[in-house]
Amino acid sequence: MTIHKAVIPAAGLGTRFLPATKSTPKEMLPVVDTPAIEYVVAEAAASGLDDVLLVTGRGKDSLAAHFDAAPELEAALEAKGDAGRLAAVRRSSELASVHTVRQGQPRGLGHAVLVAKQHVGHEPFAVMLGDDLIDERDDLLSTMVALQERVGGSVVALLEVPPSQISLYGCAAVEPSDATGDPDQVRVTALVEKPAVQDAPSNLAIIGRYVLHPAVFEVLESTAPGRGGEIQLTDALATLASMPPEQGGGVHGVIFRGRRYDTGDRLDYLKAVVQLASERTDLGPEFRTWLTQFVATLSD
Repeated sequence: MTIHKAVIPAAGLGTRFLPATKSTPKEMLPVVDTPAIEYVVAEAAASGLDDVLLVTGRGKDSLAAHFDAAPELEAALEAKGDAGRLAAVRRSSELASVHTVRQGQPRGLGHAVLVAKQHVGHEPFAVMLGDDLIDERDDLLSTMVALQERVGGSVVALLEVPPSQISLYGCAAVEPSDATGDPDQVRVTALVEKPAVQDAPSNLAIIGRYVLHPAVFEVLESTAPGRGGEIQLTDALATLASMPPEQGGGVHGVIFRGRRYDTGDRLDYLKAVVQLASERTDLGPEFRTWLTQFVATLSD
């Protein structure tokens, strides 16, 4: 079955970015001049996923509004002959068919995925976290979609991290997969959420891209709250990894070696803005010149 639906959990409070997120969703914070959420929806659309569900919460109405048409603004820009900004404004409303559903109380990533059950139905789908931006020049999601369509089950994105950082992530134990023949496409044998460094089965962290079999919904419905008292998607995936393929079980992983921008905390967010601005054709040359001069003025 061709995958065409993506779920983007976006109900978090964004407390790490307060006070900026007191009245503005963290997903709407600009990365250069584009809200972070638009990068994620654009990635879904580029991978052929044209049906996007935003799982939102209280105070997140601007997320849906961003993907609506803006006739008055568009008319004003058209009257001024501002074709560049007009195209940028229209882009967000033309990327995909965007829907929303309220999570209510934020009870963990697993619960956010479960809220999408009615919209997704009985077909495989992608889950994309807005804190992880994948460079548009690097292929990840489409590789994951193709792998799921070939081998079934579920697929997670994996990233090698320093062992000292593995306790910040879900972690996967893996082995080579006879079904793929690619050393970067592995079979996942076990998963654990934020293990202690000494207990981690590997240095492969689960990052914010998943392609899931719909069997995950039934598993989530019977998954007890885990770390932090929340329903953890990692716990449900661990169950799926031990289930037979005919029941929707089995988990594979794609080890990502491309460019990823972590906007989950303030320092990494600033790094992402600088990296992406530096590589823009319209901003990069002048920005890099200024940045070089500015850094030279700093003392240790």
